[in-house]
Amino acid sequence: MTDNLQLLRLAKEGDITARDRLITENMGLVVSVAKRYIGRGQELEDLIQIGLIGLIKAVDRFDLEYDVMFSTYSVPLIQGEIRRFLRDDGLVRVSRNLKTIHYRAEKYRQEYQRTNGREPTVDEICAKIGSDPEELVMAMESAVDISNIEEMGELQTSRREEERVVEKLYVKQLLDTLPEREKKLITLRYFGEKTQGEIGRILGMSQVQVSRLEKKILRELKRA
Repeated sequence: MTDNLQLLRLAKEGDITARDRLITENMGLVVSVAKRYIGRGQELEDLIQIGLIGLIKAVDRFDLEYDVMFSTYSVPLIQGEIRRFLRDDGLVRVSRNLKTIHYRAEKYRQEYQRTNGREPTVDEICAKIGSDPEELVMAMESAVDISNIEEMGELQTSRREEERVVEKLYVKQLLDTLPEREKKLITLRYFGEKTQGEIGRILGMSQVQVSRLEKKILRELKRA
């Protein structure tokens, strides 16, 4: 298997073959994430198709300057697409079947446009996804109702959400460089919301020792 970073570099330079290969070679990641959502009223195949959209977004958005693995970066985007697909609450409720048709059609439309330089016709989309024109039109119109309501807020927050994901990944990587006791202290303090006294009892330290060690760790993390 070719290195993801090498394929990403080529894809960023406009190499469509490298981009397609990157997507293909990381499909196992999509399948792995999709399996976590089995039992929520959708077939695994549908969840994989939706997760694939997240993988494609990860390929297109990934910055080579990110100091994280591509697979680590991709998982939240894949999960986000699947969760959005499963989400039923909203001002307009769309049937699961129509949502499935819309996602499949939109994914094919984007891929077709990149490859052929034009939008596919309705007949071409229907032939690809196994739908009929009436169903496709109904699915696209239903999706517009939701996207018009949600899109304004999502467009404004999507970039910041992506930045937060990257920031969390950086923090996790920094924590992984700490000795086990120091990592546990910071995890309990800032993710478990424990007091210094509680942490001291867990780690067998005094509150003063916890306070001193916490300040030392934070200085080191800040420098890093």
